[in-house]
Amino acid sequence: MTFLTIVIDLNPNLFRIGPFLITWHGVFAVLGILTAARLGLWLLEKDGVDTSRSADGVAWMVVLGLVGARALYVWENFRIFAGGNLLRMFALTEGGISQWGGLFGAAVGAYVWARRAKFSYWKLIDAGGAATMIGLAVGRIGDVINGEHHGTPTNAPWGFEYVNPATLGEPGAVVHPEVAYEMVLTLALLAALLPFHQRLKARLPDGVLGLVYLGLYAAGRFFLSFYRTDPAVFAGLRQAQLASLLMVVLAVIAIPLLYRRARAVAARPSVDIRQEPAVEPEISAAAGFSEEPAVEPEISAAAGLSEEPAVEPETSAVAEPAPATPDRASDKRVPRRERTRQMRPPRSTS
Repeated sequence: MTFLTIVIDLNPNLFRIGPFLITWHGVFAVLGILTAARLGLWLLEKDGVDTSRSADGVAWMVVLGLVGARALYVWENFRIFAGGNLLRMFALTEGGISQWGGLFGAAVGAYVWARRAKFSYWKLIDAGGAATMIGLAVGRIGDVINGEHHGTPTNAPWGFEYVNPATLGEPGAVVHPEVAYEMVLTLALLAALLPFHQRLKARLPDGVLGLVYLGLYAAGRFFLSFYRTDPAVFAGLRQAQLASLLMVVLAVIAIPLLYRRARAVAARPSVDIRQEPAVEPEISAAAGFSEEPAVEPEISAAAGLSEEPAVEPETSAVAEPAPATPDRASDKRVPRRERTRQMRPPRSTS
């Protein structure tokens, strides 16, 4: 035992209910799923997504996530189930799931939910990126307790030593707490991105922020996996490293495509919804509408237009002068006394 070594003396098993064994790993896995679902639904609501059918969506993600987690674990450890023990593939109570298999399975479940509920799958990816980080952070607490993910030996003062007789770790060995490193990684990503989630959502196309979460986590997980003793499966790389590389490649390819898609949508000509549709001639005639717009008196006066119809040049040229008529306006200007004097007949001089 080295100086400041962290000793873990906890039984990974809590109690048994009939054939079901309740473990720390199982308890924190469920708590991680619930925490991830709560954060993800909260972010979806902020993004304007209708979450009234959230129970249906969470069920799809959990079921397909468990199927994917178990399927990838069985593929990685198929030698355990070969030789007449194929039915053990369905013995989930014995443990054995793959984290990346669960994430890829949950992504398929999210796609099914988005198609059934008719909303954007990429909005779900954005919310799912942050939700995945908090879910992994909570779930890894159970892995720290039971010690099933063996780390490489270390002399670091933060090395873990599992001493409980029922531990799944390596009793007496001081190892790197790789799962604790993953907890730190996920919490650091949350601390860096979650406070600015809404601002980043407003600037980035749908799906990009979620892929940033998952891509950064996958890159960190690739390097952290060197601190584990998992067997290599291809080119000297472990299964978790191959899955991490796949996630990084998906993010690197998908992010530019999402940007290109967003630019294409923004370049489409927008329709002016304020423009009223034209009235058909038959309808306007039947309704008594004139096809020509009426000219306001003020506008016509300012434009020098006369409200009276114009006189044809030929007619005006031959038109006789109108007979003289008393000018009422001039009569009004003549004083009444003078007007009476003018109208009175002259006196006789005889």
